Amino acid sequence: MLKNLDPLLGPDLLHILRSMGHGDEVAIVDANYPAQSAAERLVRMDGVSAVQVLQAVLSVLPLDAYVEHPVHSMQVVGDVAAVPEIVTEFRRLVASADANAACGALERFAFYDRVKGAFAVVATGERRLYGNILLTKGVIDPD
Repeated sequence: MLKNLDPLLGPDLLHILRSMGHGDEVAIVDANYPAQSAAERLVRMDGVSAVQVLQAVLSVLPLDAYVEHPVHSMQVVGDVAAVPEIVTEFRRLVASADANAACGALERFAFYDRVKGAFAVVATGERRLYGNILLTKGVIDPD
C-alpha cells in the first residue's frame, strides 16, 4: 500500500500511467469492449466500474492542455446527439479533475481505431453500454 493513492491503482496500472509520455493515450473500456484484441498493453479490472477506474486514473494523470479534446467517449450508434448516463458521469469527473479539459465524442469505429493506437487499455467490469473513455496524457509544468 502507498499513501495518498487510490487503492485501485495497482502496480500494473501505475507502471503504465507513469510510463506514458505527453500525448500518449489510455482507454478505459466497458465489459463488452474487445479489449484483448485492441490492446498493446492491457490491464484487467473486471470487478470494478469504469467510473471508479476513471476517478482513480484522473487522481494521478494530467490531461493534455495542448489538444482540443483530451478526452473522448464513444458516440451512440444511430443517435450521435444522445449522451448516455455513464458519459454524463465521465464528464462530471473530468470537469472535477480539470475544469479546462474539453470532452469530445468519436463515432464507434473511429473510437475502436483510436484505441488500437493507444498506449494501453484498461478493461473494466462496467456493464452499462458506452462505458468507454479515452484520455490523452498531458504534462505537469515545472514549479
